[in-house]
Amino acid sequence: MAEREQIEAADPDYTGFIHNVKQSTGIDLAQYKEAQMKRRLTTLRMKNGYHSFQDFYAAMMKDKALFYEFLDRMTINVSEFWRNPNRWEVLRDVILPDLQRSGRRLKLWSAACSTGEEPYTLAMILSDKNLLSQTGILATDIDDGALAKAKQGLYLERSLKDVPKDVAARYFAPEGPVFKVSESLKKSIDFRKQNLLLDKFDEGFDLIICRNVMIYFTEEAKNKLYHKFSDSLRPGGYLFVGSTEQIFTPAQYGFESTETFFYRKK
Repeated sequence: MAEREQIEAADPDYTGFIHNVKQSTGIDLAQYKEAQMKRRLTTLRMKNGYHSFQDFYAAMMKDKALFYEFLDRMTINVSEFWRNPNRWEVLRDVILPDLQRSGRRLKLWSAACSTGEEPYTLAMILSDKNLLSQTGILATDIDDGALAKAKQGLYLERSLKDVPKDVAARYFAPEGPVFKVSESLKKSIDFRKQNLLLDKFDEGFDLIICRNVMIYFTEEAKNKLYHKFSDSLRPGGYLFVGSTEQIFTPAQYGFESTETFFYRKK
């Protein structure tokens, strides 16, 4: 497997593509696991009829729709409401009550929020606990197309399959073939564009949620991000990660493991 990755890494067409993308957009594809990313982008390139990454890059820079398709494929916009429901229950029943003890306005961040299902899930939980008006929610992603969908707040019925029926009835309204998120939730979330690997983070967060994203990054990129997340959390704040993203040595980032997939800053 390592030999195969070295062969792929030596491909001048692809390495040139990585260089050009970083120069023009600031997106560093070298921070992602190479075999996975190259395979994914090769499929996209061939689907659109380009014989080389050089030709694909030139077309992508002229065609905004193609560039957004590249971003969508690169960032794996797979998101669900209430993904792994028992973890959200822990957030509701254990983590939020602990954070509430500070008595001040909470500052929460959904990093790499994709099309919005994660921050909206968070907002529903906060609303049901009468905490939404006392909380600031930031939601960020690198993909303009995903952010536009998140701000629109329209979802197919299948996207709501894990949302408790009583919760769905309170926060979604049918609108033709789709369901629309309530305006109260939409107004509670500040959606912004952000490159996790490149941009500086805000500070003083009580909770950062970054789930099912780290698995696509190299170990070096993960290490950098965990340090950045730790620096952005206040002492006592939590990092909530995905079910395949356990941090095996949390102490090196100033974290301690609490509940499964929740890490508290010391």
